[in-house]
Amino acid sequence: MKVLVTGAAGFIGSHLAEKLLQQGHYVTGLDNFDPFYDPRIKEQNIKNAVASENFHIIRADIRDTSAVNNSLDKSFDCIVHLAAKAGVRPSIRNPAEYADVNINGTVILLQAAQKYNIKKFIFGSSSSVYGNNKKVPFSEDDSVDHPISPYAATKKADELICHTYHHLYGIDVTCLRYFTVYGPRQRPDLAIHKFAKLILQDQPIPVYGDGSFKRDFTYIDDIIQGTLAAIEKCSGYKIYNLGESNTISVNQLIEILENYLGKKAKRENLPSQPGDVVQTCADVNKAKTELGYKPTTNINKGIEKFVDWLKNPS
Repeated sequence: MKVLVTGAAGFIGSHLAEKLLQQGHYVTGLDNFDPFYDPRIKEQNIKNAVASENFHIIRADIRDTSAVNNSLDKSFDCIVHLAAKAGVRPSIRNPAEYADVNINGTVILLQAAQKYNIKKFIFGSSSSVYGNNKKVPFSEDDSVDHPISPYAATKKADELICHTYHHLYGIDVTCLRYFTVYGPRQRPDLAIHKFAKLILQDQPIPVYGDGSFKRDFTYIDDIIQGTLAAIEKCSGYKIYNLGESNTISVNQLIEILENYLGKKAKRENLPSQPGDVVQTCADVNKAKTELGYKPTTNINKGIEKFVDWLKNPS
């Protein structure tokens, strides 16, 4: 199989590219090495993939129509679209850029899929589309008409655009709502990575609100397993939650980090931030039934693995 992975130098994208290569597939990665965080980290992320003769990296923006079209031809079987402007809080500061990258870029990729008759399109969506959903756990059938950040709104818009291209051109589309992914190579601005480094440096960690906000933390290996299953079974237009269904609070997370780091955290209590949802919790029964999704890494084991990587990155 021949696959285009956008955002291939990022956290999830680099893991997916490696796994596809291990399975014997041909992978083209498309990434603009956005300086949202240090691009040298992204270079490190893809070093293993670059070593494979079956991997090709294209350094370009998904909004560059010519670059996207030059990356593809009719021999491709699938596009896995993971590239995006990431982050809830930054999207509030710069909503226009988030809309441009996340929505316009997705349209350009869907246009390319239609042009080259690429029938499988996997879209990396987000649990943020649920907003402050009152029903727990969150199900794919729940309303997602009330996002509370521009980032979440762009992901919801992209799901709708994906449906439009499925309806008009028969492209098989699977939208994967990822729930708070963590593990080796996690973005340095995200809570687990950021907290762990600050604890090791004896620096205070920012705790917004009283630390009671809850997240469904999902280990990267489980996310990759679900994504690979989605590629294999992609048919029609489908939406799946990929999470662990084991929500914990920020306070509990800090305690687990303290345990595996062997150090107590210093806390800096700050006001709650606009756009932050109170909790996330995935109902993954649909993914289990239809994709064979099998999350196996609980938060304690996942944090242990993450800390091992943080202390000995490879």
